[in-house]
Amino acid sequence: LSGCDSGFGQATARHLDIMGFRVFASVLDLQSPGAQELRQSCSTRLTLLQMDLTKTEDIQRVLQHIQAHTNSTGLWGLVNNAGFNDTIADAELSPLSKFRTCMEVNFFGSLELTKGLLPLLRSAGGRIVTVSSPAGDMPFPCLAAYGASKAALSLVMDTFRSELQPWGIKVSLILPGYYKTGTTCDPAFWNLQKQQLLASLPQELLQAYGEDYVEEINQQFIQFMKVAVEDLSAVVNSITEGLLAANPAVRYYPGQGLGIMYFIHRYLPYFVRDLFLKGFFINPKLPRALRREHHNDVKKA
Repeated sequence: LSGCDSGFGQATARHLDIMGFRVFASVLDLQSPGAQELRQSCSTRLTLLQMDLTKTEDIQRVLQHIQAHTNSTGLWGLVNNAGFNDTIADAELSPLSKFRTCMEVNFFGSLELTKGLLPLLRSAGGRIVTVSSPAGDMPFPCLAAYGASKAALSLVMDTFRSELQPWGIKVSLILPGYYKTGTTCDPAFWNLQKQQLLASLPQELLQAYGEDYVEEINQQFIQFMKVAVEDLSAVVNSITEGLLAANPAVRYYPGQGLGIMYFIHRYLPYFVRDLFLKGFFINPKLPRALRREHHNDVKKA
């Protein structure tokens, strides 16, 4: 189970431990508050492992540990939960490095871990449950870097689902609504990210969009965070069902508003979906270069 420092991973590790399972829970930092909390609240069956999904040596060390402890039994389930995003901005304003980091953690890291554990999962005819995002299915405004990585993750897991059927492995995707997890709901974190983004933008882009455009996106996102759901149980239950149900669903959608969102996405014109996503999530103001007062200023000059 990856990404157990906080949020879904931490809550799921605790839940599975209470149910009596032997849980291997990976965390970024063995001394983090989340890791300490798991140590205190869980049984000795739970093993905490340090792993940064961007580091092959970390993944290999975790794979060796799990192999050594499950070789005779195989591994029943893998939960790919670790996820990363630290950019809320238009695709044009998001540095290429941010796209790469999202791909490294959300896609390549999860892919490497999954491939490494497949021999153990095949011998047990087990399960793979992966936490993706509706942002991987739809073009949420200002989430291109994160959404692209989740789109790749969803697709590769769907491919595994089809290819691993003969081995008896069942693969499920979890596409949660908006929940309060980790730094995702800390306004100070996002304010810092906004400052760093503004400092890194080329002058021409800053002129075209305007600093107030980036400020407005950040304000709207912080406002949106206030509706994040604190009770993670719907997601934990979906992950647990993916691991234990005789016939788990291919996709789970825990969270409010996703039914209407996917209905609009599948059955209504694109412009309706785009309007809905802007109304629901972030609706940026016009970039500075497109505003009427800017054109008037240019004419006067």
